[in-house]
Amino acid sequence: MMARFVSVSSPQFHFSVRDFPPPSSNLQPRRLEVSDRRFPVVPIKCSSSEPEDGGDSAPSLLSSSSSSSATEVSTNSWTYNWYTGIGGVGMLDTAYLTYLKLTGSDAFCPVGGGTCGDVLNSDYAVVFGIPLPVIGFCMYGLVTALSTQLGEGNLPFGISKTNGRFALFATTTAMASASAYFLYILSTKLSGSSCLYCLVSAFLSFSLFFLSLKDVKLQEIQQVVGLQICLAIIVVASLTASYSTAQPIPSRSGDIELPYFSTEITTSSSPYAIGLAKHLNSIGAKMYGAFWCSHCLEQKEMFGREAAKLLNYVECFPEGYKKGTKIFRACSDAGIEGFPTWIINGQVLSGEVELAELAEMSGFSLDQGNEANQLQ
Repeated sequence: MMARFVSVSSPQFHFSVRDFPPPSSNLQPRRLEVSDRRFPVVPIKCSSSEPEDGGDSAPSLLSSSSSSSATEVSTNSWTYNWYTGIGGVGMLDTAYLTYLKLTGSDAFCPVGGGTCGDVLNSDYAVVFGIPLPVIGFCMYGLVTALSTQLGEGNLPFGISKTNGRFALFATTTAMASASAYFLYILSTKLSGSSCLYCLVSAFLSFSLFFLSLKDVKLQEIQQVVGLQICLAIIVVASLTASYSTAQPIPSRSGDIELPYFSTEITTSSSPYAIGLAKHLNSIGAKMYGAFWCSHCLEQKEMFGREAAKLLNYVECFPEGYKKGTKIFRACSDAGIEGFPTWIINGQVLSGEVELAELAEMSGFSLDQGNEANQLQ
């Protein structure tokens, strides 16, 4: 019996089976011939229910990288917000000092006798002809602008973020070096004088400097230390060259003694001022001051000779001032921190106050003022 098979063909492969004679007695096996065309190799990959190590490694790494990047962005944003906040406070502080310096005004007198005017009016308050508060304002402004742009990731003029961080670090290092030098000047050349606003500015500068060190990586420490040393040398050398001809100012609260003295009031009092002074005295309002304080004298000049005598004025250093002198007990009990200070109906007003504001705070009406004018 002969077997016949139909050939099967496809574009990729071809089978052909030929007829063979019936098996003989010797039972020889049939021969199968396959054409020269080869079978195509189709790779098939079987997947199991459990993920292979290599299969999910890329998504896992991508997720980890994204999480790390998001954490880094959040940390940088928090840091730059601190930069911006501290820089803004520094701008306010130096803006006030700039106003005092340019207008020749005195700052609010601190307890202890020394005033910021001693420092602001000294030769050390000018660097190469530029008022020091102006330079401080510009430096704080630069820090605020850089930190804001770095936080938004949009630096101007095509500056890269790396260069922006470098400029921010260099600026804060220069500011901290200058502040350290100024503290040395304040403690040696201006011994006895105090400047609360200057100390606040120094504290802010150091805060910005240590904040910038937070972003320094371990492998960058050697480069950073070298940069700090170079910048500190340049800043100190520049300030020393500027102050080479500066002379220390006499201190008003250091080693010298100030005997108590009375000040003469040159202005005359108006009927309104006299009426207001009487009203303030009747309600128990008090003015606390010190005999050397120029603001206290200017406050009395607003009232005039006659009205000033009617004020309930408390002298906080009635026995004069010398090193180690304590403030008068009544002033310390009232918590006085500067001169002049008004306490009216439990409310505290610091510095010179206009007569109209004193009248409003004390409840002195316009009718009372008109009545005082008529009596005059």
